[in-house]
Amino acid sequence: MSENQNLLAEQRRALILEEVRRRGGVRVNELTRRLSVSDMTIRRDLDALARQGVLEKVHGGAVPVADASTHEPGFEAKSGLELSAKESIARAAARLVAPGSAIALSGGTTTFALAQHLVEVPDLTVVTNSVRVADVFHAAQRGTGQRQGAATVVLTGGVRTPSDALVGPVADQAIRSLHFDVLFLGVHGISIQAGLSTPNLAEAETNRRLVRSARRVVVVADHTKWGTVGLSSFATLEQVDTWVTDAGLSSEVRTEVSEQLNQLVIAGQPDTSADI
Repeated sequence: MSENQNLLAEQRRALILEEVRRRGGVRVNELTRRLSVSDMTIRRDLDALARQGVLEKVHGGAVPVADASTHEPGFEAKSGLELSAKESIARAAARLVAPGSAIALSGGTTTFALAQHLVEVPDLTVVTNSVRVADVFHAAQRGTGQRQGAATVVLTGGVRTPSDALVGPVADQAIRSLHFDVLFLGVHGISIQAGLSTPNLAEAETNRRLVRSARRVVVVADHTKWGTVGLSSFATLEQVDTWVTDAGLSSEVRTEVSEQLNQLVIAGQPDTSADI
């Protein structure tokens, strides 16, 4: 971590969380030295991250949350993490959408960011199991009126998860008979061994249905999702056509996934798309 007294709270907390995940734990006195802030500031940061459910406070510091494979943070908790990365990923992913396409967007904070870049793309048919994503399109239509070329939005039914995705038999049945040109898929975790995974068993099955219904599968996930493994896997990396991620993904990982994916898009770089 670099020392910088002027780091915004969001940036500082993202650095703290990255260090916790990388090292398996941190101490308050280490963080005060590395970030050049007071003990009280670090403790407030740890309190905030603990409330989001992304780490656990212990005496003198913090450790990753227990039972990570089954822990599912809520939408609000995840929405404050890696904001700049998600925005870069959303912009890059939006360039993959052609007017008139039938697309699907799964639940998640990155697909939510993507939806905000798609409201002006004409004549889209959007299928989603995300309440938040559907709200983006509906809000855009309320704000501008029923303009020509506005997206047609299909929201599946189902049981709501902590991340505001609709899952279960009702969602699965709705998706089963549909066919999408492109699926944009947010994930809890991604790895070579486990592929794409989630802590929620019902969400895993709904995501499997989405993958089966798509001609092309595009994962939108920032670099912190690499190496995270949820309770249930729902797709292998071989089933993914494109992964849109941010520049925080290390060169080692880029090499590691090169044999599994058709295309890796690094958002925010001059040459953002590379077949691998």
